[in-house]
Amino acid sequence: MERTAIRRRLTWQVGTVTEVRAETSTARTVVLDVPDWPGHLAGQHLDVRLTAPDGYHASRSYSIASAWTGTTIELTVEQVPDGEVSPYLVDVLKVGDPLEVRGPVGGWFVWKPEQEGPIQLIGGGSGVVPLMAMLRAHAAAASTTPSRLLYSVRGPASVIYVADLKELAASDDVDITFAYTREAPPGEQRSPARVDAELLKAVTFQPEDAPTTYVCGPTPFVEAVADLLVAAGHDPARVRTERFGPTGGPR
Repeated sequence: MERTAIRRRLTWQVGTVTEVRAETSTARTVVLDVPDWPGHLAGQHLDVRLTAPDGYHASRSYSIASAWTGTTIELTVEQVPDGEVSPYLVDVLKVGDPLEVRGPVGGWFVWKPEQEGPIQLIGGGSGVVPLMAMLRAHAAAASTTPSRLLYSVRGPASVIYVADLKELAASDDVDITFAYTREAPPGEQRSPARVDAELLKAVTFQPEDAPTTYVCGPTPFVEAVADLLVAAGHDPARVRTERFGPTGGPR
C-alpha cells in the first residue's frame, strides 16, 4: 500500500478544472478534480506540467491551498512577469480544461492536527497560500490549537483570500494581523513598513509560548523574518520556512 501511494505521488495525473476564482488582479485560484488524488497534508505542494504542441514541457511547483478532504484540490497562483506557466494558469486556463499534476510533495512544512503547541503563521505576498491550507485544515479538524497569522502585503489590493480572512478574523479561531509595506488602508494605525522585531514581538506568539512557526514568502522576506525570530529567542528547530522565487521552491 505504501509503495502504491508513493507511485501515485510520483506519477503525472490529469485533473479537470471545475472552477476558477479571481483573488487579486494578478492572482487566481484554480479548483481541480483529480480522481486518483492520494490526499495531502496542509502545507504540501504539487508540480504542474504544461505541454506545448511541439512536445516541449514546462513544469512548476505550487502550494496547495485546500485542506486534505476529497479529490478536489485548490491552487492559488500569482502571475510571474515573463513566466512560462503562471500566465497560462492565471489568464488562459478555463473550466473543463485538463491540467497535469504530480504530488503531493513535501513533509517538513506541514501542519497536522495532532501537533502540540500553538501555531504561528507568517506569510509574505502569495506565501499565504500554504498557510491558508493550514487554517482551512485547522477549521476542518475543529482544532482548538491557538493559531495566529501575520500577513505581509504591499497594500489592500494585494490581499489574497479577502473574504476568507475577513470571516476568520471575525471568529475566535485565529488572530490575524496585516502588515502593509507600501499602502495602508484608511484607519490603519501602523504606517507602511516591513515586518520588524517590534511587530513580531507585538502580534506573534513569544518564545515562551513554544509555538511552531511557519514562514513562507519570497526568499529575502523569509530569511529576514527567520533571523528576527531566532534573534528573539525562538527555537530554530521550531521555525519552519518555505521560500519561493528564483532561488526558492513552490510558488
